[in-house]
Amino acid sequence: MDELIQYGPELFSGFLKNLLLSVLIGFFSLVVGTILAAMRVSPTPVLRAAGTTYVNVLRNTPLTLVLAFCYLGLSDTLGLIFSTEVPLYNSFWLAVLGMSAYTSAFVCEALRSGVNTVPMGQAEAARAIGLTFFQSVRLIIFPQAFRAVIAPLGSVLIAMIKNTTVVAAAGYTVDVAAVMRETFDTTGVSIPIFIGIVLAFLVVVLPIGWYTGWLSRRLAVAR
Repeated sequence: MDELIQYGPELFSGFLKNLLLSVLIGFFSLVVGTILAAMRVSPTPVLRAAGTTYVNVLRNTPLTLVLAFCYLGLSDTLGLIFSTEVPLYNSFWLAVLGMSAYTSAFVCEALRSGVNTVPMGQAEAARAIGLTFFQSVRLIIFPQAFRAVIAPLGSVLIAMIKNTTVVAAAGYTVDVAAVMRETFDTTGVSIPIFIGIVLAFLVVVLPIGWYTGWLSRRLAVAR
């Protein structure tokens, strides 16, 4: 317990970085995932094929490999590193890029399943009154799809928050998992620190799970 108190500020700082990562990744994943879902239900074969290829590749690739590709491959290709060390600022945004690309594939699939719950007659009615395909998707289909998949999207969000602890393995070294590992190496004490970090994540993810479940049931009743 003394070690947890001593290293508490560093662990808390690392945990806040995980939360910051979660907010940024959640935003970009939702934007990209929505665009991908529109592509996957588009009547244009090229857009459907591009969206399907993206989702199949990212969803079936291990997260650590996606992060390693961004950290080692893209950073080198784009000239974001010099010599052998990645600047912290760049490694942070490479982590955001990699995890957003990975998570957006799951957001896309959740949304696409929601689109499938919307009766086809509504899309046809929207087209009949002069709306284009993307206008009908944006104004009629997607709002209903979001309501139908709030619970699955909440599960994707929770998984994404937990997955931020993986970024340390790909080179982003100041998140809570990295601080925890350094503390282990220094003190040799693990259980109190491990329990403290688990409780911190539970405080964040459990309310999200409860709220999305409650909101999903409430909107289901309202429909």
